[in-house]
Amino acid sequence: MNPLTHIPVGGTGVHYEIFVRAFCDSNRDGIGDLNGVTSKLDYLQDLGIKAIWLMPINTSGTYHKYDVTDYYGIDPEYGTLADFRRLIDEAHQRGIAVLMDLVIHHTSLQHHWFQEACKGPDNPYRQFYKWLTPAEIKRQNLATRDITADSDERNPWHYPPTADKAARRNRERPTADTEQYYGMFWSGMPDLNFDHQPMREEIYKIARYWLSEVGVDGFRLDAARHLYREAEEPKNHQFWEEFGQVVQQAKPGAHLVGEVWTRPARVAPYFRGLQANFNFDLALELIDVIRRGDDRGDVIAFLHDVQSAYGSVNPEFIDGLILSNHDQNRIGSMLGGDLNKLNVAANLLLTLPGNPYLYYGEELGMLGMKPDEFIREPFLWNIGKHDPDRARWLALAPFGRGARYSTSRTVRPLAQQQTDPDSLFNHYKRLIAFRNSHAVLNDNRSRLSFTGIRQKGIVAFGRTNDAGEVWTVHNVSGTSVEVMLPPESNVPDQLVFATKPAGTSLTDGTLTLPAHSMTVLS
Repeated sequence: MNPLTHIPVGGTGVHYEIFVRAFCDSNRDGIGDLNGVTSKLDYLQDLGIKAIWLMPINTSGTYHKYDVTDYYGIDPEYGTLADFRRLIDEAHQRGIAVLMDLVIHHTSLQHHWFQEACKGPDNPYRQFYKWLTPAEIKRQNLATRDITADSDERNPWHYPPTADKAARRNRERPTADTEQYYGMFWSGMPDLNFDHQPMREEIYKIARYWLSEVGVDGFRLDAARHLYREAEEPKNHQFWEEFGQVVQQAKPGAHLVGEVWTRPARVAPYFRGLQANFNFDLALELIDVIRRGDDRGDVIAFLHDVQSAYGSVNPEFIDGLILSNHDQNRIGSMLGGDLNKLNVAANLLLTLPGNPYLYYGEELGMLGMKPDEFIREPFLWNIGKHDPDRARWLALAPFGRGARYSTSRTVRPLAQQQTDPDSLFNHYKRLIAFRNSHAVLNDNRSRLSFTGIRQKGIVAFGRTNDAGEVWTVHNVSGTSVEVMLPPESNVPDQLVFATKPAGTSLTDGTLTLPAHSMTVLS
């Protein structure tokens, strides 16, 4: 199949986030790579995955690669452009779409744009970044913590490295007229200036290249809400709308999913340009529900507000569902590694309305707590000495001696779970297979409907589209529960799926659900 072939993305199916460095090591250098991902496409197809999102693969000087030095390059640690083209081709042959992480909020200090920008105010690349004199910063009272509160820097304005070095060499501070650049997240990541149209045009060229010449199916958009600071947020909406038009012209049907974390009414305008945005607040809600073993009606009420807000801007919106990702403590650790609770998490993720994303290893129950390196530990393919595919990148890193949380002693590797019908992996596999086969559940644009069921320990909701309506009823508690269905004649009354079929029954309007189980009614 030609890698430029379009694979539909977002409307159906389950997506899978991959940190390439940690997924599969094909050349035994200790670092996961693109050929390693290609070698595991059969595994992902068997799991039922319809799209993969690769964390940054562009050339970078850091292990995580969120500070790009070349937007047209593949980092040599991960392989070559030819390797990436082969990955796309092989994925497409299996009906799997490929999304790239596109990091355009900032660059690396080593990017040639920034290297040129530091040469002086007259350099044509100077306005690719945001600059102010110290006097201007003081006048605007910007020397305190940035209002987005997402920066680790006390002061997001920084002297260029050349100015710092010169000042240290002369044992003096940079002069009062030395301009400073803006780096919201870190001094090593200077923010790009989206008010400068030539810079925007370069971004559009980059997007067109990966879509039209290489064949990716879309992008996950890092820090999409922070191109402009909060006071100028409408400019974010305008840019992404313009960017979305450029993308659709380059590759009709290409998919864009944004990292936008704020309340629903503030997320909604981003759907003017993006098909999907991640629902971070829902992930936090789900953790609370599963830990408590009770909903209290909060999740469904929250989702109703979300869908109302999003639908008012774009009726075709897609809600990006996650349990955790590369920036958050892993769901396995958040639920204490409890298999019953992890089953409940999978039940909810794969039946709630929206597009589910699995963070690599979630299907195994991988563990991990911040700092970030330890929520990005190697995927466990097999027991240590029998696992040549396992990446050993943490053992090579200066800050650690290996995985701290997910090892063959703390988490059962895939090879063991595949042969156990009661494993978390096989639970995920059964759920995904059923979801993929169902006309309503597999529609990521199907909408929430209410069941009228309010009962302790129960999360119940409907999903509806042109094919009809189904109800899913979840027992998130640790005890068996009897649920009285509403007496209306149009209430779904056929059991079509149950995670624990032996203990699940529906008799005379009473649904019996075992602990930590779920059923689908049609």
